Parts: sequence; structure tokens; C-alpha cells
Amino acid sequence: MEFAIQSACKVNGRQMETDGSTDRRQRRVIVAYQAMTLAIAFFATLWSVIFALHGHKLMALAELFPAVVAILCFALVTAGKLDLFLLIAQISFLVFILGFCLLFDVPDPHYPRVSHLFLPVLAMMGYINHLRRPTFAQASVIAASLATFVFLHASNSVSPFADPIPQELRAVGVWVNPALAAILFTAAIYALQRRLSAPRGLARELLGAMRRGELSLAYQPQVDRDGRVTGAEALLRWQHPTRGAVSPAEFVPLAEEMGIMPVLGAWVLDEAGRTLARWQADPALARLTLSVNVSASQFNESDFTATIRQLLATHAIAPARLRLELTESVLLSGLEPVAEKMEILKRDGVAVSLDDFGTGYSSLAYLRRLPVNELKIDRSFVAGLADSDRATALVRSIVSIARDLDLQVVAEGVETPAQHAILREIGCHLFQGWLFGRPVARDDFELMLRGKQPAAAAMPQRLQVRRAGAL
Repeated sequence: MEFAIQSACKVNGRQMETDGSTDRRQRRVIVAYQAMTLAIAFFATLWSVIFALHGHKLMALAELFPAVVAILCFALVTAGKLDLFLLIAQISFLVFILGFCLLFDVPDPHYPRVSHLFLPVLAMMGYINHLRRPTFAQASVIAASLATFVFLHASNSVSPFADPIPQELRAVGVWVNPALAAILFTAAIYALQRRLSAPRGLARELLGAMRRGELSLAYQPQVDRDGRVTGAEALLRWQHPTRGAVSPAEFVPLAEEMGIMPVLGAWVLDEAGRTLARWQADPALARLTLSVNVSASQFNESDFTATIRQLLATHAIAPARLRLELTESVLLSGLEPVAEKMEILKRDGVAVSLDDFGTGYSSLAYLRRLPVNELKIDRSFVAGLADSDRATALVRSIVSIARDLDLQVVAEGVETPAQHAILREIGCHLFQGWLFGRPVARDDFELMLRGKQPAAAAMPQRLQVRRAGAL
């Protein structure tokens, strides 16, 4: 959910659009990449035509390769698949430039080799991608691009089968290619600047927000089949002093990208521990559970289980009252280490919930191997229940699987009585959504349960008449 990037846009129980400033930054980067790919496609096609008109068919065919790759990359950028675009572009153009320099762009005393000038652009693009998702493969591509540039620039090495570009065409190329490389390098610098400037500033503000008390948790009630409140889900909120309410759609993905998600998650867990300790000390609230979203990067920290144990000990809370919600993204580190951590948590009495269940392609494959206590049906299935037999059939299947595995089922995003009736008939155990209450501050949540909330009209009637049973 909000701590998982896949559903970081949840605000007040609904899916929100990405904040406008984030959209604008993303569009500017996409436009820059689109311009870059179209420029490459245009000039590669132009050179292909020129070579063909001069009777150099092999060179013409070679120049069609970057043109086709550039068009493919344009389509990937337009579709928003920036990671795939960058990887394909780097590898394809690295191979092409190396081959073209050794076969055709042969230096001579009059004209230098110029095709290799595009390699620093590839290295820059690779670095941008490396900032997004650091991997050994990406770092290797960056190193290969720079090493190839140095090799081609410092040596006159050519292939034994080299077919040098004619002098009259080289006289044009020594001006056109460096100019194009400079334009592309400028575009790459712009993309890197957009990547590093504003996000880092907001990330620094986010770290300061924890110290300044700008962050808070909102609590959305979870109810059972009889309409009794059994607990809540804690949802993170940021009230910026000048920006106002900052959407989780903006700061949660940013925290993940900048590597500060474990720090932010630790703050949320500690705040959740304080809440549980407060409830545990109150006989009227002691039985409430609290669900907390945990990001993949936070869960995959080597000391995560020790952190949870320390949390339970520090706040002296009953482990059964804490529920950790995880998404399929935790499996990126491997199934076995994830299952081992879950088993430790389960032995310690902490419940683990599998969030957004049904949206991941491998959910059924790994479910039998993960010691989870609860499945949370994704809101996308719940939204279509009232008018889609297929959605109803899918939810019925999920509930059946959970029943066979002795797991509890929570349906989130319940907004209408019709959805609730279907889910209840199917066999869901718990329900969460606007039909039962919006996320509110902790004090308001407690007052709502006690029936002392002035705005009690905003509380669904079924909760008002049954609140005594929840307490």
C-alpha cells in the first residue's frame, strides 16, 4: 500500500493521481528523451540515405540499425518504460558504435574518428538509470561505455575488413556528429539535473519533517462481519508548512528511490508502537489491532526482525496486536530469505499480511511457501464486484484459497453497501473502506469509537450502533 511503491498513491482510502509537480517533472524528462531519440533516428536515417546514394550499401544498412533502435526507444519512452528504454539504448548503441568505428569510421591523417563521441552520452544515460535502480549490470554497462570511448579515442585500431568512409563524406561527418553528440549530451545533462535537484531537496525536507513533527499517521477502521471495529490501518501523512498536504504519491516513491525508506519506515513503526501501547493501556481499546505497511527495502534490511523485537520490547505491546502488511515486491531479494524472516515474525507472534493480493503474477506460486496470516484483497477487485461477475468469481476464488490455507481475508476499498453485501456473502472476514470510515487522526479515531466525536454523522450508521461491541 502506501509504503509499497505500487500503491503509494492511496490517500484517504482512495487512489490518487500523482501530484502535479511530479507529473510536470516526469513529462519534461520524457520530452527530453523523446527529442533525443527522434534526433538520433533522423540523423541515422539521413546518413543511411546519404551512404545509399553514394553506393555504400553496407554502410547504409548499418545506419538503419540505430534508426530502428531509436524508434523503438521513442515508443518505450512514450509508454513510460524509462528503465527498459535506457537499458536497450545503452547496450544497442554501445555495440553499434564499437562496430561502426572498427569497420567504417577509420581515422586518417586528415579526419579523426568521431562516432565514438556518443559514448559519453550513453554513460550519462546509464548513470541516470543507475541512480534509479543500482545494479551490477548497469554499472558494468557504464564502465564499458567509458572504456570503449577511451579505447577508440586513444587508438587507431580497425578491423581487418574495414571499409573506410569516403573522404568527401567524412568532411561532413566531422562537423555533424560532434554537433549532434553535443546536443544529446546537453539533453542528458538536463535529464540528470532534473533527477538530482528537486527530488533531493524534497528528500532532505522529508528527513527534516520527521524531526519537526510534520509527519503523522491517519487511522482507517477495519470491521468484522458483524460490523464491530477490530482494528485499523495506519496511513502516513505529511503536512508541509508551505506546500500544505504533500501527496504520498510524491514522497513515498521519492523516499524509496533516494534510499531513505528504511529510515521513514522506522519512524512509522515507532509511532505505531506508541499507538498500540496507548491502546493497550486502555481496557476499552486494548483488543484493537494495527496494520502497518512495510516497504520491500525496509523488510529486506538484515536487522529487520531484530528491529521488530526491539519495538515490541520498548513499547511493551502484545505482538498479536501488530500486523505487518507486505507486497510482492519483498520477493525481489529471493523467496527463501523472505520466508525465513516471516517465519521468525510468526514465531514471535507478529501477524504478517499479504497486501494487494491478486495483482502479482506469482501470488499463487509463492503463497504456499510464505507463512502469512492474512490476505488483503486488492481494491481493484472490490471496485468491480457490483457489476462484474468475473470480479466476483476472482474474489470468491481468493477467499476459497484463504479458507483452505486457514488464512484471514481482508477486503479493502469497500465503498458501497452492495460491495459489502457481496463480500460478506462470499466469506470475507474483515472489511476496510470509506463505507466504514475515512482515515482520521488518532484522537479522532478514538473519539469516534467512544461515540464522543462531534462529527459522528460522518461515521457509518452500522458502526454507530455497534461501537459498544468494539470497545
